[in-house]
Amino acid sequence: MTKTKFEKIRNWEHWPSSMFYVPNLPYAFYLAIRAKHPAFFSAANPAIKSSGNGTESKFHTIQLVPEKYRPKSVLVKPNTNFNTVLKELNSKNITFPLIAKPDIGFRGLLVEKINSESDLEKYLINYPIDIIIQEFLTHENECGVFYHRKPNEEKGHISSITLKKFLTVIGDGKSTLRELILKDERAIIYLDLLEKIHTGNLNNIPDYNQKIKLTVIGNHSKGTQFINGNHLISTQLENTFDSLSKSINGWYYGRVDLKYNSFESLENGSDFKVLEINGIIAEPTHIYDSKKFSYFQALKAIRTHWKSLFQIATVNHKTNKIPYKSAKKFITEMYELKSYISSIKKLQ
Repeated sequence: MTKTKFEKIRNWEHWPSSMFYVPNLPYAFYLAIRAKHPAFFSAANPAIKSSGNGTESKFHTIQLVPEKYRPKSVLVKPNTNFNTVLKELNSKNITFPLIAKPDIGFRGLLVEKINSESDLEKYLINYPIDIIIQEFLTHENECGVFYHRKPNEEKGHISSITLKKFLTVIGDGKSTLRELILKDERAIIYLDLLEKIHTGNLNNIPDYNQKIKLTVIGNHSKGTQFINGNHLISTQLENTFDSLSKSINGWYYGRVDLKYNSFESLENGSDFKVLEINGIIAEPTHIYDSKKFSYFQALKAIRTHWKSLFQIATVNHKTNKIPYKSAKKFITEMYELKSYISSIKKLQ
C-alpha cells in the first residue's frame, strides 16, 4: 500500500461521501415520514431550482446575489465563437488570469485558473458544456459560511464557518518543487493534480523560505485544508447574513463560499465577494477539520443541519404554500445529474 493510499484511509476527512451519508439515511427517512413527503427538502429555497440540489445553474444562482457582492462573470455556451467570448469578457472588464468552471458541478470538478487566451480557448474546446468564466479575485482569504433562517422569522443562524488553508510548501533553497511536494504529508496526497498544475515548474528550485501556493481553488478535492472556524460566529456576522438572505427572496438554507480580505470587513459586510451559493446539498464543511472533529461528530452535525432543513422546508410548504417537488421528478433530476457528472468526468 502506498503512503498516499494509507493516509487517505487513516484520515477520515478523505473518506468517500457515502461514508457520511449512508449512515444518516435512517434519519433522512424519519424526516420524510414526519413531512409526509419523500422530497420535502425541495421546498426549502424556492428562489433556486429544486432548492439547490446540484442541478441548478450556478450562473443564474449567483445573479440572485446583490451586484456589490458578486464577482464579474459570463456564461459561455458550448461552441460559442471564441472571438465572441473575448468580446464578452472585454465588455465585463474580465482580464487574465481568470477562473473557468462548469455551470453545473461541485467539489471543484473542472475548476481551473486560466492564465492566457490560448489556455482559455483550449479549455473551452476540451469542455464543450456550459462554462462560467469569472474574474480572478485577489482577496487574501476564503471561507464557507453556512446560514439558515426559518421563513417566518427575522433572524437566522450561522451554524458553520469553514476557514480554507490553501495547499502550500516552503522552499529550502535546495529541493526542487517536486521534492518539496513529495516531502509534504498533505501535498503528496494530491501529487497527480499538482504535477498537472505545475508541469513546467516541477524541477525548479524555490528560494529559501519562498512560499509556494500550490493551488488557488478552495476545494477539498484540490488539496485545500478545511479548518473549523465556528469560534468566529458572532451576532454581527449573523446580522450581515440576515441582510444577504433577505436580499435574495426565497433563499433560506445553504452555504455561501466567499472571498474576503479581513474578517472584520466580512463581519460588517463591507468587503467580500460571493463565489457561489450552495443550496440543500450543501455541507457544513467545518466537519472536515479532522483535528477538531471526530467522524461521529461529523455525522451528528450533518443530521443537525438536516433538521434545520426539515423545519425550513415544512414551514415554507405549510405557511407559504411552496409545493414539494414530486419524488419522481426529483429522482429523475438526480439521475440526470449523475449521468451529466459522469460524462464530464470523462472529459478530464
